Amino acid sequence: MQTGLEYRVKEHLREIEAAGLRRSLSAPQGVDLSSNDYLRLSNHPEIKYRMNQAVTAYGCGSTGSRLLRGHRECFSNVEQRFARWKGTEKSLYFGSGYLANIAVLSTFLEEGDVVFSDEFNHASLIDGIRISRARRVVFPHLDVDLLTHLIERESQSKAQRFIVTESLFSMDGDEAPLIDYAALCRATGTNLIVDEAHAVGVYGHRGSGLLEENGIGDEVFLSINTAGKALGVGGAFVAGQEWAIDYLLQCARPFMFSTAPPPAMAAAIDGALDCLHKEPQRLNLLHELAVDLRQLLNSEGIDVGRGSSQIIPVVIGDSEQTVIVAESLRTVGFDVRAIRPPSVPPGRARLRISVNVGLTKEILSQFAIVLSGVLEKTGYVPV
Repeated sequence: MQTGLEYRVKEHLREIEAAGLRRSLSAPQGVDLSSNDYLRLSNHPEIKYRMNQAVTAYGCGSTGSRLLRGHRECFSNVEQRFARWKGTEKSLYFGSGYLANIAVLSTFLEEGDVVFSDEFNHASLIDGIRISRARRVVFPHLDVDLLTHLIERESQSKAQRFIVTESLFSMDGDEAPLIDYAALCRATGTNLIVDEAHAVGVYGHRGSGLLEENGIGDEVFLSINTAGKALGVGGAFVAGQEWAIDYLLQCARPFMFSTAPPPAMAAAIDGALDCLHKEPQRLNLLHELAVDLRQLLNSEGIDVGRGSSQIIPVVIGDSEQTVIVAESLRTVGFDVRAIRPPSVPPGRARLRISVNVGLTKEILSQFAIVLSGVLEKTGYVPV
């Protein structure tokens, strides 16, 4: 007998199906043009060796939260090293970027505070703001002028003010105007929180991200830095001043009540940081390949947005059409995934193409030609 809950859930599933938004799990196949393994470090021999050695030394799991029995010295060591790399006093390691964002926003933002959030911020930032109960003001994507007006409108308030943004946006591949944000925060006493998930390992002389690239690391309250993308491992570091990181350790519920990541993760991240130092050519190659693919796609009449990064959006619009294009590409050996609402706004479904250093110019040239042909068959018109 069908219960009321089962009926309700199945109705929701039918609505998802009717909107062309039903999802399924699919293992990697073909040429990787969809993962976040930008530097191809996830299979680096040195990093795998470090992880294997650490499993032998520490075991497979941490067995508890870090405030109980889950802490190991290797966590403290890699946190200290990561903080030095980011140019901050201290950092704290979390099991995922989602957890780290939830922790930062639910801990530091309090009821009565005002938070200004870019409309294209990641779901983890949005969810963290909601949990915080601070008053949220959403501003149009990258609109510095309107953001300035919105903050000035709050100038008489005694509440703490925050700007929350990604540095490199995960769906459009464009950069936040971080220098402008830093100047605005400095002028108005606003706190800047930056999610560097897709910029860590990719930008800056040291490869530590866009804060380094823009020279504003000292002007940011906190940064959140994923280790599961360009660094090829997993988890995320929150980096900032010592007093702020200590407060997170004392009060952040996602840290206090989560089982610690396996200690081997810390060893692997330490290995990834070594690889970045020893092999800076990976970063240079990534940017070269990103430029090449953007030029190739443009030459085929395909709109790739306004960014210049390794994340290249091809906006198709209709969700079902986007799925058809992605599946067609996969049948000929190119692993590209369809990105649909709620990951992107309605009517903005897209292919999210991500470049990595395992690709070659020949592969990219072939891909651009194949993609152009598939889009032409489906009646693609740039959105």
